[in-house]
Amino acid sequence: MQTLAVDIAFTFVDDAAAIATGLGRAVLRFAMAPIDRIANACDIAGVLTERRATFRTWRASRARARQEGRRFSLLGRFSPFRHLAHLT
Repeated sequence: MQTLAVDIAFTFVDDAAAIATGLGRAVLRFAMAPIDRIANACDIAGVLTERRATFRTWRASRARARQEGRRFSLLGRFSPFRHLAHLT
């Protein structure tokens, strides 16, 4: 009976975290929309589209590595520069 209570508590916490993450992303997307429109309008050389394509390729390779079972360090997940790794 105790495991059922623990499972319900963990499920509640996971759902609450997912809702908070989703709301945060929605607010961020809403706040960044005007800036993204200005950046896309000013992108004459196509640098932003190239960067997005490179990032998608980098993210796909990370997903493939994760499926193969390669692990990444815990420090890498909490690094303040983790979102800049695709630029190197």
